[in-house]
Amino acid sequence: MMQAFLLALQFLTCLPAPVRGYEPHQVGRSLLSYPLVGLLVGALLMAMASVLAAAPLPLAAALILVAWVVITGALHLDGLADSADAWVGGHGERERTLAIMKDPAAGPVGVTAIMLTLLLKFVALQTMLAGSPTALLLAPLLGRTALPLLFLTTPYVRAGGLGEAMAHHLPRQGALLVTASGAMLAVFIGGFLPVLMAGAVFVLLRTLMMRRIAGTTGDTAGATVELVEAAVLVTLACCME
Repeated sequence: MMQAFLLALQFLTCLPAPVRGYEPHQVGRSLLSYPLVGLLVGALLMAMASVLAAAPLPLAAALILVAWVVITGALHLDGLADSADAWVGGHGERERTLAIMKDPAAGPVGVTAIMLTLLLKFVALQTMLAGSPTALLLAPLLGRTALPLLFLTTPYVRAGGLGEAMAHHLPRQGALLVTASGAMLAVFIGGFLPVLMAGAVFVLLRTLMMRRIAGTTGDTAGATVELVEAAVLVTLACCME
């Protein structure tokens, strides 16, 4: 279990994780630790919010967002940019969409997607910091809880690589248990509304993936994390009194 958690930490963050080698089945099992990594990221953000409690809200929100991007290595933002470029440039064609997604260069649509997502997160963070920073736990938790569910329910369409190993070796019962546990914990922390919003965004994104490319890739998985996080933050910000 510890090996799986360290692998998940290595895959999802820039935090030090002493893992040098791994087997394909360990890659699949690492998905079960993704919600725990989300909780860790959220706990670090909450600690930073506590340190910045006396700072002006815009500055605190900006610094927390920068830390969020640094901790995660902008991994999911890269997936969001590639997915946005591919969806617009693919013109509804599956193979063209997959080819554009594989191109490491970011086009104007991808850059715009990143900017708008970070803008939404920044404004929502600024609003939330005026109330309860406990909400900082929810977005990373739900964003990463979505990934075991995505790999469980959606075919992986890229041959080779870590993503295929994850999808092939993911324990199905464990993924269901982890998804349910992550959702229940999120309800306990923040109520039903953010969980329902995360679920709605997940269903919408999965539907779009199935219609366009008949499955998921590492890039669309990263986009899912970013968009679920943004949706949760915006929902919580809108509920602030």
